[in-house]
Amino acid sequence: MSKKYLLDVNVLVALTSDEHEFHKKAHQWFDLLNAEWALCPLSEAGFIRLAANPATRMGAGSMERATEVLADLVRLPGYSYWPIVNSWVTLTSSFAARIFGHQQVTDACLLGMAIKEGGVLVTFDRGLRYLAGQKFSKNLLVLE
Repeated sequence: MSKKYLLDVNVLVALTSDEHEFHKKAHQWFDLLNAEWALCPLSEAGFIRLAANPATRMGAGSMERATEVLADLVRLPGYSYWPIVNSWVTLTSSFAARIFGHQQVTDACLLGMAIKEGGVLVTFDRGLRYLAGQKFSKNLLVLE
């Protein structure tokens, strides 16, 4: 069975913004991808929040344009939508002892979703390696 990939917000922003420092790296990975890739409510909302903010200079700059960019993305081959159907506590229970701070809440949820779906969370955030640990390292891809 083919791997399934859940994209982190930082990967989404990098894919859609020429100005992002990892734009080229994101495309090098995504353009060669021949597998299912997914978004969830957290990754979509995080993308819209950053892309619609004119101060970030990393995206569309307006809600309307950010929404259009997201709509264009989900029409690309391989896309699937992963709804959040489990609680945060349930999604993170298998690695809860590794969560040490409030800044990991969203990351932990995304990693938990990838584990639940038998998929891989794709990110630029190297700190997620600790959260995944050895046990869930197969559920994490850090683009470098």
